[in-house]
Amino acid sequence: MDTAQRKPVKNKLFFPLDLSIVIASYLSVAYLTQDDFSVFSPSLLNSIAIALVCYGCMFVGFRIYKTLWLYSSLRDCFNLGMVAVGACAVTCLISTIVSNWWLEVVKGRFHILAFLMIVLGIFCARMLIRLVIIHLIRGGNKNKDGKRLLIIGAGSAGMLLLRDIRSNPNLHYDIVGLIDDDTSKLNCRVLGSQVLGGRNDIIRICEEKQVNEIFLAIPSMKESEKRKILAICSETDCKIKLLPDFTARMYEYGDEIYNKVRDVQVEDLLAREPIELDNRELSEYIAGQVVLVTGGGGSIGSELCRQVAKFTPSKLVILDIYENNAYDLENELKQLYPELALEVVIASVRDLDRIDGVFARYRPHIVFHAAAHKHVPLMESSPGEAVKNNVFGTLNVATCADKHRVERFVMISTDKAVNPTNVMGATKRICEMIVQSLNAVSDTNFVAVRFGNVLGSNGSVIPLFQKQIASGGPVTVTHKEITRFFMTIPEAAQLVLQAVSYANGGEIFILDMGEPVKIYDLAVNLIKLSGYRPNVDIKIEFTGLRPGEKLYEELLMNEEGLQKTRHEKIFIGQPLFCDMKQIKEYLDLLEDALKSNDNEEIKHVIAKIVPTYIRKNENDLELVI
Repeated sequence: MDTAQRKPVKNKLFFPLDLSIVIASYLSVAYLTQDDFSVFSPSLLNSIAIALVCYGCMFVGFRIYKTLWLYSSLRDCFNLGMVAVGACAVTCLISTIVSNWWLEVVKGRFHILAFLMIVLGIFCARMLIRLVIIHLIRGGNKNKDGKRLLIIGAGSAGMLLLRDIRSNPNLHYDIVGLIDDDTSKLNCRVLGSQVLGGRNDIIRICEEKQVNEIFLAIPSMKESEKRKILAICSETDCKIKLLPDFTARMYEYGDEIYNKVRDVQVEDLLAREPIELDNRELSEYIAGQVVLVTGGGGSIGSELCRQVAKFTPSKLVILDIYENNAYDLENELKQLYPELALEVVIASVRDLDRIDGVFARYRPHIVFHAAAHKHVPLMESSPGEAVKNNVFGTLNVATCADKHRVERFVMISTDKAVNPTNVMGATKRICEMIVQSLNAVSDTNFVAVRFGNVLGSNGSVIPLFQKQIASGGPVTVTHKEITRFFMTIPEAAQLVLQAVSYANGGEIFILDMGEPVKIYDLAVNLIKLSGYRPNVDIKIEFTGLRPGEKLYEELLMNEEGLQKTRHEKIFIGQPLFCDMKQIKEYLDLLEDALKSNDNEEIKHVIAKIVPTYIRKNENDLELVI
C-alpha cells in the first residue's frame, strides 16, 4: 500500500482516538482532584461536552489530520501543541460563560491539568502507533530481497531518508545502520538505527553486516569530500546511490525524499568543484547580441546554447544538420526561456551559399563553431569526410564571419589537435591554423578553445560502458594504460564562454582538464558503481588500440607558450604564425586530394599541412606509446 492509500485511513482513526483521550483526561483529573467524584456529575459532563466540541473543532479547523504522522517532524508536533493550547483557552472561555463550576474545582486548575494530560496522551498515542507501524514494516522488510542498506549521513537529510524508507513497506530494505564522521554521534540512534562509525569504517561495516547497498545522504557535501567517500564506497561490492544537493528542500513540499535518490555515476567520482564565472563580464558581451551556434544540437553545442540563453541575447540562432537534435533543444529552451528570441536553422556547414545566407539574414555578433566530425576510428576510414566537414566546413563558417563582420568567432577544438596521430585531430589542427591566419587579416576576433573529452557527450566511452554492463559484459577497453582528460559538459561550455570574454584575437585557449584518468579505472569504477565485481561478475577485455588512437592526449604543443588568464582554469597558448597565402595553397592541395577519392593521398596531404601529424601503423602499438 503506498503513502496516498495509507494516509486517509490513519487520519480518520486519529479523530475518535483524540476525542477518547479528551474524555479520559477529564475523567482522570476529576477523579484525582475531587473527593466526591462521580462520572455522572452534570457539571463534569458539561465540561467534557464543551471540551469535546472545542478540541474537536480546533483540531479539524487547523487541519491537524492532514498531517501524516508517520512522517511527522518537530514542526508538526509544535503545531499540534499550539492548537491544543488554543483549544484549552477556548474551553476555559466557554466554560466561564456557561458555568462557574470550573472555578470551584481546584481553583481553576482543572482545565489546565486536563489540557496537560490531553497533550501527553495525544503525543504518546501517535508515537506509539508510529513505533508499532515502523516495527511491523521493519519486520516485514527484514532481509527481504537481500537489500541490506547502509546510510552515510546522520544529519537532517539522512533522517528524512531513513524515515521514508522505514515507512514504505514496498522498498524491502533492512537498514543495518548509519555512518557519520561526527564522533559525537557514534553509537547514537536515529529513528532506531545506530550510528556505527565514520568513513574509515565503511569497508569493515559492509563486510561485517553483509551490506548490499549504500546511500550517500549528505547533499551539501563539497565535491572533493564526496569523491573521497565515493572512492571508499567503490572498494566495496555494494551498489551506491546518492541524494542530489537540492533534495533536502524537496521534502518541504511534500515529496518523499527517497524518490530523489539516484545512482552514482562516474561523473560523481570525477566531478570538480563548481566553476565560478564572472557573470557580469559574460553578460556584457552576450546580452543584447545575436549569437549563432553551429552544431547547436550536439553535446557541446547544445550546452553552449543553454548557457548563452541565461544571459539574454537579443537572438539565439541554432544551426545544425540533424533536425531531431535541434528540434528537441528548441522545445527545451522555449520551455525554460519563453522570452528568448530563438531561431533554428537546418543547414550543413559544407554548403557555403547556405551558410552565407544565414549570416546575411541574422547578422550574428558572436559565432560559436561546434559543428564537426569527431569520431576518431570512423574518420580514419573516411578521411575525406573529415576534411569536408571539419576543414572546409570551418573555412566556410569562418569566411562568412569575416565577410559579415562578426565581432567574435570561437572554434571548438580538441586536445587531439596536439601532435595528432589521427585524421580527426589533424583536421582540427588545420582548423586552428585557418582561424589563426584569418585573424591576422580580419576585423573579426578569431579564437579557438581546446579541451579534452567531455563526460556524457555523444560517442563518449561511458555510455558505451553502461550499455555493455547492462548486457552482462564484457566491458571493452583498448589498452590498460590508455589515459584521457575529462570534464563535464556544463563545465566545458561555461569555460568556453568565459574564455571568449578574454579574447583579443588569435589565441588558442586551453582549459584546465585536471589530471588525466585511466580508461581502465573508469571501467572498473563503473562496474563497481553498478553493484558488480570487475572481472568476476563483469569481465573487462582489452581489444587493442584503434586506428589513429594514442595512449595519452596532450593539450599544449611544444612550440606554444602558456599564459595565465584571470580565471585559474583557463590558459592561453601563444598564437603560432600562420600565413594565409600558405593556408590557401594547402587547401588547394586538399581539394585536389578529395577529387581523387584516395584515402592514402588525403592522409598524405594532411601530413604535409600538419608537420606534427604522425601517421601510426595500426598494428604497431609501440609507436603510440
